[in-house]
Amino acid sequence: MSVANRLAAELKGDRTIWMIVVMLSLFSVLAVYSATGAEAWKSREGNTTAFLVAHLVRLAFGLLLVYLCHLLHYQRYKNFAPYLMLIAVPLLGITLLWGLSINSASRWLSIPGLGITFQTSDFAKIALILYVARELTRKQEYITSFKEAFMPIIVPVLIVCGLIAPANLSTALILFGICIILMFIGRVSVKYILLLVLLGLVVFAGLIVLGKFAPDLVRVETWANRMNEFMTSPDGGYQVQQAKIAIARGGLFGVGPGNSIIRNFLPFSYADFIYAIICEEYGLVGGALILGLYVLLFFRTVKLVTMSPKAFGAFLAIGLSLSMTVQALVNIAVNVNLVPPTGQTLPMISMGGTSILFTSISLGMILSVSKYIESLEES
Repeated sequence: MSVANRLAAELKGDRTIWMIVVMLSLFSVLAVYSATGAEAWKSREGNTTAFLVAHLVRLAFGLLLVYLCHLLHYQRYKNFAPYLMLIAVPLLGITLLWGLSINSASRWLSIPGLGITFQTSDFAKIALILYVARELTRKQEYITSFKEAFMPIIVPVLIVCGLIAPANLSTALILFGICIILMFIGRVSVKYILLLVLLGLVVFAGLIVLGKFAPDLVRVETWANRMNEFMTSPDGGYQVQQAKIAIARGGLFGVGPGNSIIRNFLPFSYADFIYAIICEEYGLVGGALILGLYVLLFFRTVKLVTMSPKAFGAFLAIGLSLSMTVQALVNIAVNVNLVPPTGQTLPMISMGGTSILFTSISLGMILSVSKYIESLEES
């Protein structure tokens, strides 16, 4: 059996989504290897290879997770949802109070004895999307009831997003918006969706008040500074200015792989601003290709939703796809100064263990839905 036939036998599901996973991974290796040059010089005496090897290990583990998660029937994930929520909420609370602070944000927990840190909000995103998808599926017949909409759906959304927001407002807003879209698709009465929006505004106002008394807990001052800088400075702050210079240097076809200059001046060029480095090295063509891959992922998932015979598969696929696509669009928007800096990474491309880990799990779940639909078509 040829390698191609062997892969086709092993990798079930939408071939286009598999292609997107592979292409994003290849871009990730090239971009991270180039973007970490300055960081390697500062911290490891110019040993960029050490960064590349570490990233390759994370990426390989991520691809393994994509494969393993796509093997499991997606209906099994529905059973995990309540337990994942029971884990996610306490983890978010612990992170908020005692989490590891990096760049003035307590978003990480450290695993004792292993020296490994992970961002609990990434885990909570998947847990909440799974949970909302499960509840919408279970209550399709009487979703207009206040009793079945408030406690099972609205309250968990408010709790999870409210715990994420103090240290990571952009993630909380993205997740909140995705839950609203899922509720709309799930035919939840508009009055309950509006109730969720109203209560969300109340929670946000409460966080602003809390931030006045506990600035180390709620980053209200950081939110205000970023918004003020975005509104008053047409060129953006230093990072955005450097990102725009990188994009301008790239022109149509870029300066070539590994030839970025702005990576030496742009902080977090391997994470939050890796898109600017891609545009500098691969030009408008490379930047458009990356954007196109995320958009294509979303539209392929929409196709799955229209073909899925089970409501849970549709909710799960569209929720996870929206999470990745919106996060990518927000990251790109920051790089071109359309929105204030948010700290959102570019899914499956930016360097970072937690981001790659949970993005891979999400892609595996989407492919699991696709695999099931494919099996129905073959039968």
